[in-house]
Order: sequence, then structure tokens, then C-alpha cells
Amino acid sequence: MAFFPTRVWPGCPYPLGASWDGRGVNFALFSENAERVELCLFDGDHGTEVARVPLPEYTDEIWHGYLPDVRPGQRYGYRVHGPYAPELGHRFNANKLVLDPYAKSWSGHLEWTDAHYAYHVGAAREDLTFDIRDNARFMPKCVVVDTAFTWGGDRPPKRPWHESIIYELHTKGFTIRHPDVPKNIRGTFAGMSTQAVVKYLQALGITAVELLPIHAFINDRFLAKKGLSNYWGYSSLGYFAPNPAFLASGKLGEFKTFVQVMHDAGIEVILDVVYNHTAEGNHLGPTLSFRGIDNASYYRLAEDKRYYSDSTGCGNSLNLRHPRVLQLVMDSLRYWVEEMHVDGFRFDLAATLARDHGTFDPHSVFMEAIGQDPILSTTKLIAEPWDLGEGGYRVGGFAPGFAEWNDRYRDTVRKFWKGDVAQVPELATRLTGSSDLFDRKGRCPWASVNFITAHDGFTLADLVSYNGKHNIANGENNRDGTDNNISWNHGEEGPTSDPKIRVLRQRQMRNFLTTLFLSQGVPMLVAGDEFGRSQKGNNNPYCQDNEVSWINWGAISTEGRELLVLVRWLIRLRRSHMVFRRNRFFHGAALRGTEIKDITWLRPDGEERANGDWDNPDDRFLAFLIRGEAGEYFLTAMGEPEVDQSFLVAMNARQEKVELVLPAIDAGTHWAPMLDTACPGAETAPPPADGEIYVMESRSLCLFRREPGPGDGQNMGPWGRATV
Repeated sequence: MAFFPTRVWPGCPYPLGASWDGRGVNFALFSENAERVELCLFDGDHGTEVARVPLPEYTDEIWHGYLPDVRPGQRYGYRVHGPYAPELGHRFNANKLVLDPYAKSWSGHLEWTDAHYAYHVGAAREDLTFDIRDNARFMPKCVVVDTAFTWGGDRPPKRPWHESIIYELHTKGFTIRHPDVPKNIRGTFAGMSTQAVVKYLQALGITAVELLPIHAFINDRFLAKKGLSNYWGYSSLGYFAPNPAFLASGKLGEFKTFVQVMHDAGIEVILDVVYNHTAEGNHLGPTLSFRGIDNASYYRLAEDKRYYSDSTGCGNSLNLRHPRVLQLVMDSLRYWVEEMHVDGFRFDLAATLARDHGTFDPHSVFMEAIGQDPILSTTKLIAEPWDLGEGGYRVGGFAPGFAEWNDRYRDTVRKFWKGDVAQVPELATRLTGSSDLFDRKGRCPWASVNFITAHDGFTLADLVSYNGKHNIANGENNRDGTDNNISWNHGEEGPTSDPKIRVLRQRQMRNFLTTLFLSQGVPMLVAGDEFGRSQKGNNNPYCQDNEVSWINWGAISTEGRELLVLVRWLIRLRRSHMVFRRNRFFHGAALRGTEIKDITWLRPDGEERANGDWDNPDDRFLAFLIRGEAGEYFLTAMGEPEVDQSFLVAMNARQEKVELVLPAIDAGTHWAPMLDTACPGAETAPPPADGEIYVMESRSLCLFRREPGPGDGQNMGPWGRATV
């Protein structure tokens, strides 16, 4: 082993991780059951181990030491000594270099080899055997960092929830093919910080970007063997370190600059985080970090401690009932808010995080810790409210302060526009914020994060182009991915030259997008859906780090451009009118001293729906009138009522036209058409007078706004040029 100055002082048990103080570095690692911990220092990512330093102190289950001669940039890892007794839950093997859970940066990458396993792969007793091979040269290395950064006057936008419009994207996939991003920084945070990207996001009008996992992760071995990779990144291992592949410069400041640029543009940054499981898999998985540091503490173990209690379907679940594991997650979250300035989090498989004793508990230790935290409780918190464990579907079951992905919204809207029976009553509930799920304990409509598509599943274009998934490229014989797509190809599977099918598909995409942005709750748009991006029918491209998943900016063709213009217009409309983003649920109640209801559900004849009108399972028409006067219950920051104009929305999922009678409401005003998805970009005919008929095409959505004056026979012009 080469010479390296290895003066070591006792140091401190806090903070955990490697901390540079300007003079030296303090190293601190939690392990309740370890017998000895060695700090290993390296001269490069896969270079020579130049020193192996036993941490001299053990305080409150923290192993620690201070090295005055170490500087930022130093590569390191740990070897943790202890019992190898899988039947007792212990899997220590000091032959395996393990990564610091608190490392702020990684360098290098994982090269797969059997040496990463603590046991003899393929042996008769498998994980009960013991492997003595050293895996260090095949491991990425942790890096000591100096976190100093000049933030200047950076201020988080602090967008109110009811104003939020979320844009879900993949850091690499968004810019890797962008023609206006320099090639050397495509696919990185530097690429995301370019003027071309910022201008596009601002023109689109979204208020927050939600990044698919950026925590350091690994490519699973079974994917590497097939020449594939873990593109989505839901295989986290480093909860403080950005994925090295996303850093063109290799420096943390690149991510901070990206956040600063987004904030300057008025855009929040939300991270999709995976604290429910790690990349180490089940009892036959590799030893890369947590397993070799203290398996019995970090993971939930089954009654037979050789195995894991897994509610994620990924082989393991983190044990958040252990105070140090809970601390790890909380420290990670606070680090990304306080040091990296992010604005919120979307928690993958959040039901697992709320399982204390195997069952879901909205008052679990994790949920309570988040709720009382003065930093985290004021950020945007979004739960994916399910997992694969028993009783794991918990939509509407999370604590106040959390918003939730609402898949019932997704499924109902898909079924309605597909033409399925008996969808109208539930659709009415979903469009108005899903009060049946969220109207309790002071929760607001924004608790529902509405989406038609997400990263997981068909894109919007594929939703209207494929009846079934086409996942052969994933190498699992099309067995992976859901079969419950609620999709419709409109007569031909995949791309078609049939003009009638193409027209109908475009109309259906307009219907989906318009429905999304006119619904109460928080809309979430997936990157590329605004111009009809396709994944060739793959509804689970988690392993497709290629043109299947990457955004094709060339898709903004004639049809794509028209769709993009519509989405920009819809977002401006939503942001301009509070009636589409209320802070309170509709209750169909009359305003005080009037007969005006906040929302009225209408039949095609313009009359209010009676109770019996909801009972027809073959009904595929829904219209509603929302009154701007309902702003009496929507107060500005100064406490003044924020009234708005009134709108009429009519949705026809029938195969035939519908004659819609426009209702009369206020004398001296008239209806002005703003959008008809059946005739995009075309001049609409002058609107009929109150009480007369507007003919709606099959499978179309129409939007009208109440305007002052008697009407002069002039129309509003096509969407995209109308004043919102």
C-alpha cells in the first residue's frame, strides 16, 4: 500500500458523512452492530488504495475520526467488520468496499462482478457462504467535497399550491437530443440551465419541474447483462449525491446553478425521491453500502431474519422505524432543501414509508417527522400513495400537507374519452378535485395531483395510438408493464396514414389536455406530451436509455406545433382564471342571498341535471357551469374577494353529435366561444344566443366564457389568439 499521511484524530460523531471544515475532514459512520470500521482512501476512481485507517472512536453507535491531511476531492470508501450471520440479519464482510450513505458526491461507476456479493454466487447454500474477494477496484468511490457556493440573491418562488402546474421530466432525456443545447452538456444539469431550455419552459407556462430520480443510482446487473440500463433511476443508493452522469463538470455547483436558473425564471424544482428501498435488492443482492454497514438496522427484516420484509417489489424496504435510518432520510431531505435549494419532493411508493409495523399508518414515525419539521413541512410534498404490500393502495389516505398522485382521476378521464359506460358521475367528482378522497381535515382541491399520463405508462400520443403495450425491447417477452392501459388506437395499432384516424387521435389528445387543465387540483404534464411525443407503444421504458425515451424535439412538426400552441394557451387560461384553480371544493351551494350556485351540472337541453339524470350508464355527455361570483369564497392575499368570469364546459364522448342549448344566466351578457376541440385553429361561427343550439361534434369538448354586453355577432377567434 502506497504511503499516505494518515494522521488521525478522534474527531466528532456529527455530522454524519465526510465534512470538510477548511483544515481537514471529519468522517462519521453509523453502525450499531459493527465491530470495527476502516476508512479506505484512494488515489483515483479505480486506482490504488493508498491508506486504510481504522476510525478510532465509537460514540453513540457512530464510528468517527478526523484526518487533518485530507482535502476536498479525496476518494474514499469503508470496510466494515462484524459478524456474517444472515440467519441473524448480519451481513458484514470487510472484503467488500462499501459506499458512505452520507457521501455528497460519487466518482467513477460500478462494474459488475461476482466480487460485489458477500457470498459465493451459485454456491449450494448461496448467501450462507462467505466470499473473500475484494471488490474495491470495481466500485465507484465517494468524494470529499467543499459545498461552498455563491447563491447571491436566490429566493425560492414559493408558488401557492393552487397556482402550481407540474412538468415531469427526465434530466438526460429532456436535453440529450435538443438541437439548441451544446452537445458536450446535453443530458446534464448544465444542459438544463441553458437559455434554450429556460425559454421553452417559460413559454410553456409551467410553474415547477419534477425531475425523475437524480440521486446516485446503479444500473441493475440483470439489465447490464442484456445491454440495457436503469434509465429512470429508481434504484437509489446515494441519497445525498447527484447521479454523476448528470454532472457535465463533475461538480455539485452545476446542480446548484441549475436550481438558481430555474428560480430566476420563476420555476420550482421538485425531486422524485426513492427512500422506500435501495439498489441492494433482496437477500441475494450485492453488498454495496447499507447491507455491509449494518443490514439489521437499515432494512426491514422478516421473521426469519435471513430475508427481507418487502412491500416495494424491489427486494427490500428501508427500516424507517430505526432512529438512525429515519435520521438518514430526514437529513437527506433537509440537505436538498437547505444546501441545494430544491422546493419539494415526490415520494416514490410513499405507502411503504408510512408502514411502521407492516401496515399503513398516516401517523407513522416518518409522516409525523415530516409534519413537524419546520423546514420540510413548508415545502411541496407529493405522495405516490400506493405500494405493492397488503393494503398498499391509499389514495386519499395521507396526512394534511401532502398532495397525492390521483390515479382515479387518470383512469376516469381515460375511460370517459374512450367511451366506456357509467363514467359520468365519477368524472364529475374527479373534475372538481375529488372531494370524496380529499375533502377532510382542511385539505384542499390541490391535494389531488391530476394527470393523464406519467413517466410510468403510455405517453399521450401512445394512449390514443395503441390498444396494448409493445415492450419487447425491454427483454422480458412483453411481460413487464401494465396491461391496464385504458387506451384506444382508434382503429389501427401504432402509426397510421389513415387521415380519419389521425384526425380523431389529434382531437382526443386535445380532449385529454383540455380536460386536465380545466380540472380542479394540480395538473401534471409529462414532458413531450405537449407536442405528441411517442415511445413506440412501450409503456415501461425504464431501461431504454435511447431514442425510445429521449425527447425528440423534431416531433414539433405541424401537428405537434398545433398541440403545443394549444397547451400554452390552456396554461395561460388556467393561470388567468381562478375558477379553474380554486382553494375550496365545490358543493353546489347557492351564494348567500342569491340563487347562484358555485357549480351547476347541465343536460344537453341547458337545464340543470336532476338526481335521476345521473343514473343512465350509457350517458357519455357532461356539461357544467362554474360561476365567477363564487370568488366570494376565494380571497386574495389582502383578504378581498377574487371574483372571476363565468365559464361553461361541455364534454361529448358520444359517437354522434350533441345539440347543446346554451343556458341564460345574467341579463346583458352573452356566451363567447373560446375553444372547440373539433375545429382547432379554425374560425368558429358566431355563437348562438342564449336558449339556442350549439352543435357539438362527436368526441369533442367546448369551452364558453360569459362576456359583458348583448353580443355583436363577432366570435372570439380561434384558440391561441383569443384573449384569456
